Amino acid sequence: MRAARPHATTIVAVKRGGQVAIAGDGQVTVGDVVMKHRAGKVRRLFHDEIIVGFAGAVADAFTLFDKFEQQLEKHQGNLLRAAVGLSREWRTDRYLRHLEAMLLVANSSQLLLLSGDGEIIEPDDDVAAIGSGGPYAHAAARALVQNTELTAPEVARRALQIAASLCIYTNDHITVQTLDTIDEAPAGTAGEKTAAESLP
Repeated sequence: MRAARPHATTIVAVKRGGQVAIAGDGQVTVGDVVMKHRAGKVRRLFHDEIIVGFAGAVADAFTLFDKFEQQLEKHQGNLLRAAVGLSREWRTDRYLRHLEAMLLVANSSQLLLLSGDGEIIEPDDDVAAIGSGGPYAHAAARALVQNTELTAPEVARRALQIAASLCIYTNDHITVQTLDTIDEAPAGTAGEKTAAESLP
């Protein structure tokens, strides 16, 4: 029987009103036992210009986190090219293909979801969530964006609090990291796209 692996769970990202925020809970679970309450799952990289949140098996998530940081250094902080570089490595490396983790990454102009099969998705509603409580957090964040005037970090925090009340693998020890955003193309032009479609 395969031994239980420690998992880090829910991450939610919201881009709104000149800010992008990524929030993560602090719970790490091994099987049905809570091993840690205040894990740091959201971090800043590359001179604090990039925010990354990770969910999944802890060791796998840290491996992808380190790989992504290497790609950022290689591409001098270019978020999309670093994401594409990680995606290519993820798909072609026999070891990385078996990692059970996902990443949400953002800079001042882009919010991307990097999935377990090497896909890169830019959410068309500027809201994304991953992890065991991801569906709850995503639904809550979308409702808050549509029905309130809360800021991006406030939406992210409240959405995660709602997820924590529903998902047993998510707690309310929440970390939120925020960046100011820059003007982009008109809303609705980005949609969901793969990395290959996004590159020049």
